[in-house]
Amino acid sequence: SLLHLYAQRAQIHRPPFQAPDAEYLQFENSFPYQETNDQLKAINDVLLDLSKDTPMDRLVCGDVGFGKTEVAMRAAFMAVQNHHQVAIIAPTTILTFQHFENFKKRFAKWPIEIRALNRFVSSKDVKETLAALKAGRVDIVIGTHRLLSKDVQFKDLGLLIVDEEQKFGVVHKERLRHMRENVDTLALSATPIPRTLNMSLV
Repeated sequence: SLLHLYAQRAQIHRPPFQAPDAEYLQFENSFPYQETNDQLKAINDVLLDLSKDTPMDRLVCGDVGFGKTEVAMRAAFMAVQNHHQVAIIAPTTILTFQHFENFKKRFAKWPIEIRALNRFVSSKDVKETLAALKAGRVDIVIGTHRLLSKDVQFKDLGLLIVDEEQKFGVVHKERLRHMRENVDTLALSATPIPRTLNMSLV
């Protein structure tokens, strides 16, 4: 159950992430747009979570175009800087392809290895990526529920980013629940249900 998951997570401690350094600030400054206030708040909240000694569990909810991807990119950059691997999971191949292209472009100036795992990827490349993930040669992997398969093993998974989790099936959600037991988790959603629920509660 979710209560059991949160109780378990509350007992888990990990070394806090190092504070943002000059390299991170350089990455931040290379963002080609002006951040919105909401975006800055979300980024600062994520950085604050990562500076604690317990795993992050944060939901960033915002409409399409809000800039959730940049929030995820900065979290991913911090995770890689702290020598962790990052897994980004999205419900459709098209969405993973978009994320893959965006991440490659945004991280182009940094020596960060980014791979994709979806049905567009040849079996030869999949095999190579799986071996590289296990050996720690891949920093960021972006994929569909293929990332939830038993043959996907990480050397040191530190951050799990889940896009539109509500679109995954029950089996995949259960697997995600187990994955997030001891890693930092960032969920992204454009679905207004959580905000509607929040407003009705308020």
